[in-house]
Amino acid sequence: MKTLAAMQAEGHEQVVFFYDQATGLRAIVAIHSTRLGPALGGCRMWPYRDEEEALYDVLRLSKAMTYKNAAMGLPLGGGKSVIIGDPRKDKTPQLFEAFGRCLERLGGAYITAEDVGTSPEDMLAVQRMTTHVAGLPGKSGDPSPATAFGVYNGIKACLQHLFGDDSLAGRRVAIQGLGAVGWHLCEHLHKEGAQLIVTDIFPEKVQRAVAAFGATAVEPDAIYDVECDVFSPCALGAVINDSTIPRLKARIVAGSANNQLAEARHAEALQERGILYAPDFIINGGGVINVAAELAPGGYDRERAYRQVATIRDKVARALAMAEERGISTHQAALLMAEERLERREASMAAANI
Repeated sequence: MKTLAAMQAEGHEQVVFFYDQATGLRAIVAIHSTRLGPALGGCRMWPYRDEEEALYDVLRLSKAMTYKNAAMGLPLGGGKSVIIGDPRKDKTPQLFEAFGRCLERLGGAYITAEDVGTSPEDMLAVQRMTTHVAGLPGKSGDPSPATAFGVYNGIKACLQHLFGDDSLAGRRVAIQGLGAVGWHLCEHLHKEGAQLIVTDIFPEKVQRAVAAFGATAVEPDAIYDVECDVFSPCALGAVINDSTIPRLKARIVAGSANNQLAEARHAEALQERGILYAPDFIINGGGVINVAAELAPGGYDRERAYRQVATIRDKVARALAMAEERGISTHQAALLMAEERLERREASMAAANI
C-alpha cells in the first residue's frame, strides 16, 4: 500500500509509524481529522499478518472515528492507533510505556484509549509517559458497558422504526461475538425478554452465555443463517459483505463492531433486501462518549455521560428517518449527519477569521 496515496484518498492529516527497539513496539497512529478538536480514538493491539494489513486497518478505523465523534456531537476529531502484536502473549508494561513516549511526541494531536486487545490497565502504563490518554481506571474506565448501552438504545430505535413497537420481549436477536460489549448487550436484551442466539470463536464464552441467558448456541459461520429479528455484529468488522448478505435472515442489522460494511455499497445491498441497517459509527458511539466525558470540564461524571449515551437512540432514529425521507441508505444518511456538523464547524471557524 502506498501510504501517502491512501492518506490523500481518504483525507487523512497524519500517519506516524513508531518502533522501539528495547520493547519491540511496532505501532501506527493515524490522525484522520482535527477539525473539531484533537483526534480521539482507541489503541488496538492485534496480531496482524503484516504491516500493510495493520495500516489498512488503522486508516479505516481512524476515518470512522472522525464521523463517529462528529455524529456524537463531541468536540473531538478522529484518530486511531494499532500495535502489531498478540495481546495474549506480547503485552508488557514497558511496551505500553514506550507507546506513551511515542504519543507524547505528537503533542496532544492524538488522544488514545483502550480498544480491542488493550485495557484500562494498559492505559495506566501509557499514562506514565503522557497525559494524552483517557479511559483510565477510576475515571471512565472500561468503555464496553457504555458501548453496549448505546447499542441497546439503538436497537430499540430500529424496532420502533420498523415495527412501531420497541419491545424486545420475544424478539430473536443473534449476537456475533461475546467479548465485553457483546456480553453486556446480552444482559440488556435478556432482561427485556429477548431470545438470544449467540456465537463466538471461543467456545467457553458461548457456554457461559447459554448458562447465564438461556441462549441458543450456533457455530461461528452459522450465525449468518439464523432467522431472527436482529443480527448484532459485536466482533470485528467487514462481516457485512458479498458472501454474507445473501445469507442473512434478519430484519435488522444493529451491532457494536466497527466498520461492519466491507464496502460502503453493502449498505445499499442490505437496503435492496429490505434489511434495516443501523449505521455502526452512530449506534456504537457510547464508548467514545463515555471516554470523552473524562475530558469535559469538571472531569468524569458517570450519570451525565450515560444520559448522553442514551441519546444514541435519537441519533439512530434520525438517521433512519433521513434515509427514508431522502431515498438514500442509512449509511449515507449517517455520513450526512456527521458531515453537516463538520461543515458547520468549518463555517464557524471561517467566520471567526474574517
